[in-house]
Amino acid sequence: MLLACIKRLEAVVEEETETLETRASTDLDGLNRRKSQGLLELTRLTRGLDPTTLDATTAIHLARLRDKLARNQQVVALHLRAMEEIDDTLAQVALAAESDGTYSARRSRGS
Repeated sequence: MLLACIKRLEAVVEEETETLETRASTDLDGLNRRKSQGLLELTRLTRGLDPTTLDATTAIHLARLRDKLARNQQVVALHLRAMEEIDDTLAQVALAAESDGTYSARRSRGS
């Protein structure tokens, strides 16, 4: 059961990382939800587990998952920084557009 959970989580993490790296059009909310559910399941399954009792295969998969999660964290952080930069740029453009009179009422010649 634990090994199956780890493998599912590995697949989701790989998919999310690849999607972000290639900028593929996919449901990031769905991937994030699946990743969160997988991490919750893993947490529940490993609560109180003695790591010294793990068989070699499970230990190897856990180590791989840890590495994949570290890479995923880097890619997600980069994606979030890019989104923040885009948000800042759009906010600056909106402020500049408002300040140049574009949205203010025009005064007629006789006023």
